[in-house]
Amino acid sequence: MDGNAQPRRVTDRERFLTFALAAAEILLEVAPDGRILFAAGALQSRLGAPAEAWVGRPVRDLLARGDRQGFDLAFAGLQARDRLPPICFHLADSRRTPMSCAGLRLLGQDADRICLTFAAMPGGSGEAPAPSGPAALRDAAELAARDGGAAGTLGLIELRDEAGPLTPSAEIAERIRETIAGGLAPDAVAGELAAGRYGLISVAETDLAELGARIAAAAGDGASVATRSLPLAAEGLTPMQASRALRHALACFTRDGPEALDQAGFADGLSGFVAEAYGRAVWLRRAIAERRFRLAFQPIVSLADATPHHYEALLRPEPDASSPVSGVQEFVTFAETAGLSEELDWAVLATVCAAARRARQTRIAANLSGLTLQSPAFRERLLGLLDAEPLLQHRLLIEITETAEIEDEAEAVRTVEALRARGLPLCIDDFGAGAAAFRYLRAFRVDYVKIDGLYVTAAARSDQDRGIVAGMVDLARTVGARVVAERIETEAEAALMRELGVDYGQGWLYGKPGPLPGSD
Repeated sequence: MDGNAQPRRVTDRERFLTFALAAAEILLEVAPDGRILFAAGALQSRLGAPAEAWVGRPVRDLLARGDRQGFDLAFAGLQARDRLPPICFHLADSRRTPMSCAGLRLLGQDADRICLTFAAMPGGSGEAPAPSGPAALRDAAELAARDGGAAGTLGLIELRDEAGPLTPSAEIAERIRETIAGGLAPDAVAGELAAGRYGLISVAETDLAELGARIAAAAGDGASVATRSLPLAAEGLTPMQASRALRHALACFTRDGPEALDQAGFADGLSGFVAEAYGRAVWLRRAIAERRFRLAFQPIVSLADATPHHYEALLRPEPDASSPVSGVQEFVTFAETAGLSEELDWAVLATVCAAARRARQTRIAANLSGLTLQSPAFRERLLGLLDAEPLLQHRLLIEITETAEIEDEAEAVRTVEALRARGLPLCIDDFGAGAAAFRYLRAFRVDYVKIDGLYVTAAARSDQDRGIVAGMVDLARTVGARVVAERIETEAEAALMRELGVDYGQGWLYGKPGPLPGSD
């Protein structure tokens, strides 16, 4: 080397990158939609793939499945406040290594970029996965189905005795949760979908029969299980079709158990169901056109004094022995799967408007799906109705459901802004059920968010879920939205929601769905 040569000058970027890596193992630059734009650090040693392989992937893919919903909430909060204080998440490695994650919006002209750091927790050695809530299980399963399902199977287990489905006591339910936790692979997500009905998803092979036997043993003498394994491979389906079919499968199992999956056409998996479903869509289209349903109205009340604030219109299909679907949820999810969401939404909205014309001093919440929200034709039809009848602008509230269905965000935003311009309040329904809801809270200007009832129920028994609800309330307040909690059934749940800062409540504690008060 030339003794007179000057050492190469260290650039500011190299210097700051070195400082950052001294404090954290993984550095990421992320777009607002969660895609990784730049990666550096110990990604190869921690997760088995070099930094460049992570560019373009969602940042949530780095994390254990059970932590991804919590990360979605934290990431949405970062975008609302520009900073994420250190919070613990687990990596998607075999040890579920705990890492301290922090974030900051990038300073300067590229303010749409976000910097994230992941630092190892002192003394952290990882831990076994614990059963997550049903919302996390549903989110993980839908994500796997949308990705083609190549690496994943949904396992479903129902607890039984000789009389049929068995609802375990609180003590037995806790033993079962511990049993499930002990039998899960590190990448797995599991949850209780309904009393005595459990689901799990894992890339690694899980012996469902063996786990079911352990659950039956934990439940005690006379208990048994019925299991179903549903491969998430969705050959020939679009991601949206796969997601809808999976949502329908989960609804069937949650409501009626494993036999309902076979009756609904899932014996041959998601693809087999979709092939059969479209043959039954003729019946559903006719049922929608002929308005073979009625509406029931449930109050949403102020949690401060239990006075009604508005009413939600809830669909109730008319009984029909020839129906290929059973129950409200299956009626709706089947309509989505068959591509009839827009037709169903207009039929329900027209019925809601008829009720609103008769109502006195009452707002009625009508549901519009994400698919409908992005339809220019539906938007023009709805705006025409509102402009022709200004009274409806003061008597309707729109709840946006199934935000995961939104593919054309720009058109959806146009609909939201057009409705706001006419004075209609808007609400994001089922907030927390999927990563999309957090993104759209930032994209749409809404007046209310309604927390998914799964979290309301779980918050009463889980510190983790209680923290998630508190985070949702905080995030909603940051963007100026009020918060509704659904499925409140006890005074204890109502008190907890008030304590967490929720403004309004909905559930059987305040009234079951029924006739609309104040209508002629």
